[in-house]
Amino acid sequence: MTRAAAPPVPYRVVARDAETPDTATIVLEPVGPPLQPFAPGQFAMVYAFGAGDIPLSVCGIDGHRLSHTVRAVGAVSAALHGLRPGETIGVRGPFGTGWELPAAAGLDLLVVAGGIGLAPLRPLVRAALTEPGGYGRLNVLIGARTPRELLYPEEVRDWRSATRVLTAVDRPDTRWQGEVGVVTTLLDRAAFDPGAAAAFVCGPEPMIRATAGELVHRGVAPDRIQVSLERNMHCGTGHCGHCQLGPLLLCRDGPVVDWTRGRPLLMVREL
Repeated sequence: MTRAAAPPVPYRVVARDAETPDTATIVLEPVGPPLQPFAPGQFAMVYAFGAGDIPLSVCGIDGHRLSHTVRAVGAVSAALHGLRPGETIGVRGPFGTGWELPAAAGLDLLVVAGGIGLAPLRPLVRAALTEPGGYGRLNVLIGARTPRELLYPEEVRDWRSATRVLTAVDRPDTRWQGEVGVVTTLLDRAAFDPGAAAAFVCGPEPMIRATAGELVHRGVAPDRIQVSLERNMHCGTGHCGHCQLGPLLLCRDGPVVDWTRGRPLLMVREL
């Protein structure tokens, strides 16, 4: 049986953490034989029985356990958001390209996340923290619309003890004491050598364009900037064409591409 025809593999929800009022992280373990190992940056097609399936980035990889952060914005995502421990769903994958972290060995790292874009970057941060001598300075820059929309607050606090973490929000509340503004405003406080740095960027497309453009302006090589792109993925195997972005089929050729490939496409309004 080819991967295109492979049915979803049953996975059971073993934990659920509410991140925000409309966003939750579910932890899954296989009911039977697991899928092949996932790499940071790859995604799965996650199926809610009776509702359908959607692509979800893997936000946690722990042996055969997978974690996904899902925001309830449609029928399928709402069904997945409402899952409770003990319920079973279907998972296909792994699909797509992952972050090329080994290629950044010895370089300063910039991990730049906007909103729920932190989810696919979370495994990369974890991987970098397990090899503190393998890279230069690690900077994690996180932006969100409001303080209540910042993901993984306890884990991010733990990251602060091991690396440089900077956060900014667009609309602060009365208790917010951090930066106010878009995530690119944090670059002035990041510690990196532009000529010896690699960046990993995920978030809304305007944020990706602004961040990657600013990094290039500061001297980071475009081929050392990796971005994760999103389109309406449907089959996960490059056959249906739903996720076409110019010459790319993002479920097959992405979602992670370097900025030399991504820039010409994201600068075309019609795409």
